[in-house]
Amino acid sequence: MYKSTKHRIHRLLHPEVIGNERWDKIINIFIIILIILNVFAVMLETVPAFHDDPTEQSFFHYFDLFSVLIFTTEYLLRLWSSNHDPKYRHPIWGRLKYMLTPAALIDLLAFLPFYLVSVFSFDLRIIRLLRLLRFLRLFQLTAYMKSTQLILNVFKRRSNELLLSLVLMIFLIIIASSAVYFAEHMHPVNKDVFTSIPVSIWWAIVTLTTTGYGDMIPVTVAGKIASGFIMLTGVAIFALPAGIITAGFLDEFRRNRNEPKCPHCGKPI
Repeated sequence: MYKSTKHRIHRLLHPEVIGNERWDKIINIFIIILIILNVFAVMLETVPAFHDDPTEQSFFHYFDLFSVLIFTTEYLLRLWSSNHDPKYRHPIWGRLKYMLTPAALIDLLAFLPFYLVSVFSFDLRIIRLLRLLRFLRLFQLTAYMKSTQLILNVFKRRSNELLLSLVLMIFLIIIASSAVYFAEHMHPVNKDVFTSIPVSIWWAIVTLTTTGYGDMIPVTVAGKIASGFIMLTGVAIFALPAGIITAGFLDEFRRNRNEPKCPHCGKPI
């Protein structure tokens, strides 16, 4: 009875596991709706018309309390039933191992700040925003598991190329910020703007990404010439990751299309 109950709960709380198709969908859809409502609640609490009204504050408080109770119960049930999975078989170390997984940590951060505020009586409203991370759990849905795995495979197989492009970006940002600093920091107009190379890094990032806020503008001839080269180089360098990721997706699509699959279950052989 004990093992069968644990097995049933484990299947119900993990949509990637094929269990009772009706009830696991109902439970997980309810949790997802609650996650989305929590995200909207966090956003609405920042509106002055809501956070200044005692009635609205009371509503948010009780909704938060209800959500925390649901999330806490769900987390404890997941933790209790986790050692049904062979990866967490040990009753103590297996559960500790499960608690350190990214999904379990995200679940814990969703409700832990509420208890910290209640126990220690200090304001942790910023930490409460961590429950926005629960949106990541949407990828655990069965319908999205294949797509999520495809994206992860692309980044894993293209990790070296992406790392190289990141290093090139960092080098370019440092060179750009250094060049514009030495060109502008002695000018009477910009001596209080480009005060150091670390400060100029903001200009380099904004310029290389073609955002152009206009809060830091080179005015010297040398600064403008350097900026022109930096912008043209930045367009090419910052386009590299997009090309690498696109090529990775094309390779992954070809690999999946040519991969032999079981005619009965459709899984790769």
